[in-house]
Amino acid sequence: MDRSTRPDHGNLVSPEESTPPPYSLYASADVHANGRVDVDLDSRFARTLARVIELQQEDIQNPPPNYAEERAIQETPVPEAPGEWDIHLNIVIQIVGSRGDVQPFIALGNELQKYGHRVRLATHNVFEEFVSQSGLEFFPIGGDPTELMAFMVKNPGLIPQMKSLRAGEVQKKRAMVAEMLDGCWKSCIEDDPATNVPFVADAIIANPPSFAHIHCAQALSIPVHLMFTMPWTSTRAFPHPLANLRSSTMNIRTANWVSYGVVEWLTWQGLGDVINRWRASIDLEAIPTTEGPSLAETLKVPFTYCWSPALVPKPRDWPAHIDICGFFFREPPAYEPPPGLHCFLESGPPPIYIGFGSIVIDNPQRLTNILEEAVARAGVRAIISRGWSRLGRDSSAEIHYIDECPHEWLFQRVAAVVHHGGAGTTACGLANGKATTVVPFFGDQQFWGNMIAGAGAGPLPIPHASLNAQNLAEAILFCLTPEATRSAHDIAFKMQYETGVSAAVHSFHRHLPSHRMRCPLIQSQPAVWKYKKSGHSLNLSRTAVQILINNDKLDAKNLRCHDINPIYIQNRRWDPITGVLSASTSTGSSMLKATGEMIYKPYQEYRRGRTPQPAGESSRDSLPLLPSPASTVSDSSNRLGTAGNMAGASLKGFGKVTGAYFKGVVVDIPHAAAEGFRQIPRLYGEEPKNYGTVRDWKSGAAMGGRNFVDGMTDGLAGFFTKPIKGAREEGAMGAVKGFAKGTLGLATKLPSAGIGLVAYPFHGITNTIESAVRSKTRKAVVNARLREGYQMTRRIRLTDEEERDLLQRFDVLMHRLDV
Repeated sequence: MDRSTRPDHGNLVSPEESTPPPYSLYASADVHANGRVDVDLDSRFARTLARVIELQQEDIQNPPPNYAEERAIQETPVPEAPGEWDIHLNIVIQIVGSRGDVQPFIALGNELQKYGHRVRLATHNVFEEFVSQSGLEFFPIGGDPTELMAFMVKNPGLIPQMKSLRAGEVQKKRAMVAEMLDGCWKSCIEDDPATNVPFVADAIIANPPSFAHIHCAQALSIPVHLMFTMPWTSTRAFPHPLANLRSSTMNIRTANWVSYGVVEWLTWQGLGDVINRWRASIDLEAIPTTEGPSLAETLKVPFTYCWSPALVPKPRDWPAHIDICGFFFREPPAYEPPPGLHCFLESGPPPIYIGFGSIVIDNPQRLTNILEEAVARAGVRAIISRGWSRLGRDSSAEIHYIDECPHEWLFQRVAAVVHHGGAGTTACGLANGKATTVVPFFGDQQFWGNMIAGAGAGPLPIPHASLNAQNLAEAILFCLTPEATRSAHDIAFKMQYETGVSAAVHSFHRHLPSHRMRCPLIQSQPAVWKYKKSGHSLNLSRTAVQILINNDKLDAKNLRCHDINPIYIQNRRWDPITGVLSASTSTGSSMLKATGEMIYKPYQEYRRGRTPQPAGESSRDSLPLLPSPASTVSDSSNRLGTAGNMAGASLKGFGKVTGAYFKGVVVDIPHAAAEGFRQIPRLYGEEPKNYGTVRDWKSGAAMGGRNFVDGMTDGLAGFFTKPIKGAREEGAMGAVKGFAKGTLGLATKLPSAGIGLVAYPFHGITNTIESAVRSKTRKAVVNARLREGYQMTRRIRLTDEEERDLLQRFDVLMHRLDV
């Protein structure tokens, strides 16, 4: 069958699979059993997203704060020599997924080590040996990838199947995510579990499914860089890999962009509450529902995509903080095949390879039968990998079953490959010029199957639920055609000039705020401390601070953590109506929750007081028949204690209700109104002035003052100048437009100025108070850095001359600051 006429089985749902539960808020999306999402572009939600997207466009294309300035778009960053970057960082790489997800980042970690970086790879416990043998430090974050893969095969979409809800699998997955979030945070600040050597991260690299990355970076105020094998950034060039766009009158380029918003909202819906509960445990505020789905894009977090531009070129609407670097390949491991495999390869023509890696399926025997029958129908020899599903039985003359075998070695010796479409396996097959059939199960696998088919290097992907012996045999035969082989060889030819891992390291370095990272005393170390004295400040490294402390040059009480890359998550407002409604709803929700606690918590204390206590030293056979005076006094004391606990819980709940009310009425609602009025000029193409972020009472007061002056001045002046300007440019019609703009500006800028004069300072005061109260995490980071600095001075000893030079340069720098 010609691949252009091959039916798309992607939307078939097996009869035994139940309909997903209704999610009324997201009526614009239906999720199929194969993980594809039907996006209804004519729904109210999709149309609203389209309008929001138009408002966001200018904001999205602005340069990212605290990172490098925008540069011309380039397809692949130019690799650099190891000597071109000389600041040695502690880098933690956080990866969630299968062995195939971990393996490319081992190659990345080894490349980073060449630049003098200390690299810790934080992932699932089962990969400890795999990571440690590569020479990288390992940190366990929990989570079972086998269970995760099994869950994803059963629920490849973003919304779980009803049978998974009934079986409690969703709660297990949410609990696993909570465990991994906590493990990712510990990977940033806890000692090495094998050597007990202290470690505090200076930068984070992560794949998006690890979820903790931006939040850990915010808590530490350090750079974060995302790397992934699947498009995760909105673009007009193509829809989200998990989205099927329904026919609509909406412009196709806007529709492509909307598909990312729909998928992001569905993802955040399932895990947003888990993430916010974990954020509270590390002293971070909850992320608003409107900001959580697109957080990485809003914050302009640097992103490196690990695929070949020969397959998917960089979209023109992706800004310069997003790179495509090529696939990540590790150094081929030394491998000696077992006698059975060697004999099979030598006994006939090159076989095809079939394997699904770490995919875990419920019925491996059924899949084995399909594979064996398809191989027989195609009349080929095959090597089949058992994988995590333990496929197969005894080998035969035509089929040889294998366990672990490096793809880099094996794919040079086969005629074509059939696999699940994991990015690493896809890359290895194409790099060796092998035509490929993809049988996707979930995630980015369908995306890679489509890209391979589009390049002519394989047939259309066959979703695993639709796989049978007939369509698999046809796919294998297509891969063996001269046309498919030629297309695969063409891709391999282009890929041989790519340096994925080296280019990714350069991309990582290029986006670091290097001007804020270097220690002036030890230039090869990052500055992690801010030394403040007499109104002056100096950024210093761990080792420099410890040496200065040892020589009584500074007092540790004057040290603060240096915020290399502070991250501020704002609740953006688009207009005063929705802003005030959203803030009011949030306030009401907080009050309702606190009221529930005010009622339920005292009841909990009552139940706890009524629970029988252990009998203590009294034996089961010698219980007193009558209460003794001592026991009567004890019971009375317990009742009084219970009553006191109930009263305390009730007062605490009342305090939360009162606090939520006053915070909403005095801070949140006025701030939402001021911001909403300030943003209205966007509607007629005028960009509001950017005053930065309200971080504390000082920045709040400054923003309130500047917004008041500018709002009053621009609002009053614009009422007269805009009609005149419009008349000069467009005549009478321009004067009418200018009058409308001036009137609208007067009606919005003056209220924003008046309300903001109070709202912004109060918002800053609230942030200052909350920062002072939430100090547990900051203290933990300070202690971890002091401990690491002490250990580093014991491991990295300076000579007496180097130490004297450091002390002299410190004196000179402080003298210059005093002058």
